[in-house]
Amino acid sequence: MTIRVGILTSGGDCPGLNATIRGVAKALYQRMGDKVELVGVLNGYDGLISGNYREMKQDEFSGILTRGGTILGTKRTPFKMMRVVGDDKVDKVSAMKKTYKSAKLDCLLCLGGNGTHKTANMLSQEGLNIIGLPKTIDNDIYGTDVTFGFHSAVDIATDVIDRIHTTAGSHSRVMCIEIMGNKAGWLTLYSGVAGGADIILIPEHPYDIKKVAAAVERRRQDGRNFSILAVAEGALSLEEAKQKRKEWSAARAEAGYTTATNRIAKEIEAMTGAETRICVPGHMQRGGSPSAYDRVLATQFGAYAAGLVADSHYGVTVAMVNGRVQANPLADIAGLTRSVPDDCDMLNVARSMGISLG
Repeated sequence: MTIRVGILTSGGDCPGLNATIRGVAKALYQRMGDKVELVGVLNGYDGLISGNYREMKQDEFSGILTRGGTILGTKRTPFKMMRVVGDDKVDKVSAMKKTYKSAKLDCLLCLGGNGTHKTANMLSQEGLNIIGLPKTIDNDIYGTDVTFGFHSAVDIATDVIDRIHTTAGSHSRVMCIEIMGNKAGWLTLYSGVAGGADIILIPEHPYDIKKVAAAVERRRQDGRNFSILAVAEGALSLEEAKQKRKEWSAARAEAGYTTATNRIAKEIEAMTGAETRICVPGHMQRGGSPSAYDRVLATQFGAYAAGLVADSHYGVTVAMVNGRVQANPLADIAGLTRSVPDDCDMLNVARSMGISLG
């Protein structure tokens, strides 16, 4: 009996997606030989809705271990819109179930972040055989210690911070580097520590701009002519943390500051007189080849997922917990965010190194 396995990648791309696809495919072929057929669903859940899929050949999974992005394409399809019938009159959930059936899939592997896992859980509850694989540079998927893509992004963001050091010192400037991470600060925290940032601001810990400015001033009084700030894109001030998103978004727009980084730089300059500059590496953090760590992790996850398929173990997502790969029920992790806790070891490391957390 031949088993047909669908694979899709959803949400933002990141290094390691292709390595994971390869891990799944090679492990399945090794286990089942010609008794397995792989079907690629193109452009994430959008392809599942529209019926955009194709059968893949074994040689398509060779040579992609080091390749960034995703050979299947990806697209953001918000979970909150999945049960909403729009102007196109398409019932998305019904359409996805229809595609699953018409493609004669025995199961579907969904590679993605939090939104992807919420939709994966919904499809599982609708009766489809689903396995999730945790992808995100934010490292914020609940139930796993690490996601593939995170370490590659840390390497990239750290390289940016490293390069900013020399120009900051040469020009005696305060440099504010905006690191990706809207809800969780893992990427900013790790790259900030690795890059030797002087101040690290993350969403989980609202900052006091007076303390931030004081940290810059202390460095200047100690004879250090520059400061490096690693700022998560989702960082909030103490005042903003008390407001609803619509309120602080409107206030920023009115002031002409679309991000926290812009405002922080202007406020530091006004409060200290120090010349400030902003650096936004943006989508560079998602690009390029996966790191050696992520290649190994992606292969581990992919091989484990192949075992789940072979055992017909569905309704779960792959995870790394205390150094071991395991499966978590989708229902237990969908909709939950893994934030940086107050007692996080890396936060304590930052504090012990004299890094200001605002």
